[in-house]
Amino acid sequence: MLLLLLAVLLVGGYFLFYVTFIKLPQCKSSAKLHGKTAIVTGANTGIGKTTALDLARRGARVIMACRDRRRAEAAIQHIVQETGNNQVIFMQLDLASLKSVRSFAENFLQSESRLDLLINNAGLMNGGKTEDGFGMIFGVNHLGHFLLTVLLLDRLKASGPSRVVTVASKAYEFGKVDFNCLTAHRDLRLGENDYQLWWKYCHSKLCNVLFTYELAKRLQGSDVTCYSLHPGGIKTEIGRYTSFLWRLFITPIIFLFFVDAELGAQTTLHCALEPGIEHLSGHYFTQCAPVLNIARKARDAAAAKKLWELSESFCGLS
Repeated sequence: MLLLLLAVLLVGGYFLFYVTFIKLPQCKSSAKLHGKTAIVTGANTGIGKTTALDLARRGARVIMACRDRRRAEAAIQHIVQETGNNQVIFMQLDLASLKSVRSFAENFLQSESRLDLLINNAGLMNGGKTEDGFGMIFGVNHLGHFLLTVLLLDRLKASGPSRVVTVASKAYEFGKVDFNCLTAHRDLRLGENDYQLWWKYCHSKLCNVLFTYELAKRLQGSDVTCYSLHPGGIKTEIGRYTSFLWRLFITPIIFLFFVDAELGAQTTLHCALEPGIEHLSGHYFTQCAPVLNIARKARDAAAAKKLWELSESFCGLS
């Protein structure tokens, strides 16, 4: 009887903790997107797939920008069945290849007349190098999305009002941008073990926040706004290539304290769809609300400008 009572108390306590601290708010926008076009990177799984499904349900033409054709087409089939929207299109994009990013942008600009939403969603925590010799986490989480956004800016401006939404993470709070390491090694940090990969991930998320901050400055006077965000603690496949020991450690934590992709997509959708937040362009959001007391390093104008200029150089734009 005592064990049963203890179990009831534990379950009740966990439920109260979940509702109070873990469960995330829902995007309240009722916006319809018929005649609008959206790109979602990494749209075949997790938050990206949920975001694409919601946009398709609202009537948008959704470009699924993914590396893996087979997984993307399976996701498209599911989204079309769920929404009845046949305007869900696969376009090949490998963010670990600047050539692929350029090819995607060229194909998109030739085939699509407008772009209303660019959702920079894809992210990973893998070791190794990109096709161009950059650290994989830096190359995919920041540099590939940087180049993609820059190449599509004119179409975004021509289609305005339009938005760029970049999925960052609260992990940015642990990040820093070591420009000496970036310049010398084309990476955010040296080392390839799980511990080092975690820190690289944090650094890349700070890059996402600084990129959005600088982008907002460069978009002033245009009809394009931009936002970065923390989606919450989400059960996704981002760590699927980490070691067995790391997964053994993190899996119980994810099971107990992380939420599903549907809840995880809500702040992305809020930033993409909520009316009246244009004056908050460049801000960082979480739980469908702007964070107004953000860490100073996320508003370091000199670092944001330097990261932009270095990224331009890496991409051959300057």
